[in-house]
Amino acid sequence: MKEHEGTQLTLSQLQVHVQDIRKWEKDEDFLNQLDEFKKMPALYRLALNELQNKIDVIKTEWQIRDGFSPIEHIKSRIKEPKSILQKMARKGYELSFDNMEQYIHDIAGMRIVCAFVKDIYRLVDHLNTREDLRILEIKDYIAHPKPNGYQSLHLIVSIPLILLEGTRWVKVEIQLRTLAMDFWASMEHILYYKFDKQLPSHVAEELREAAQAADELDQRMLRLRNEILQLSEGAGTRIEEHKI
Repeated sequence: MKEHEGTQLTLSQLQVHVQDIRKWEKDEDFLNQLDEFKKMPALYRLALNELQNKIDVIKTEWQIRDGFSPIEHIKSRIKEPKSILQKMARKGYELSFDNMEQYIHDIAGMRIVCAFVKDIYRLVDHLNTREDLRILEIKDYIAHPKPNGYQSLHLIVSIPLILLEGTRWVKVEIQLRTLAMDFWASMEHILYYKFDKQLPSHVAEELREAAQAADELDQRMLRLRNEILQLSEGAGTRIEEHKI
């Protein structure tokens, strides 16, 4: 059997691993933690599925009522185990499932892209009225952009899962952006890693200017939509008057 990265265990190393396994088998707390770690990806995936269903219902209701949905597209992901462990280490938390569940809020993530900023706040207001989820935290980087120009609205929500053991609330991070914000964030991510996380000053400045341009584009498109809606309403009124 091919060993990972071409390494092989020596007999002494193998004996150490066997001793560790025997010790862990006697450690009930470790076994409980191990069981939780095994269930973790499935729990967070179920939470994302539940949230996806709720958002799909909202989209459908808006489509029926208003004739269009302000939600353009949705993307979700589960954080890689390596990234979770690195974040735990960076934050100085002892490795345990309880700490992971309590302090790492973005293990499950969903990105919702809307057409306009107004639609983002409209969706947040609606989520805040629902009884089938809880909003735990809001970080508004639209009203208060990050120094590099990043704009988005982040929510930490808790989703109830009805399990055999009872109801369990699982955290999910939601990022809400406009199409322009999402394009900017994607390009910033590419450049960030292209330059090994150290952007030249002129590139960083260009990104900030691009973020301002994206914000101006959002505002301009919103004004155009409002003008079109007003013209449509005016045309509808004239048609009704003509019928009378």
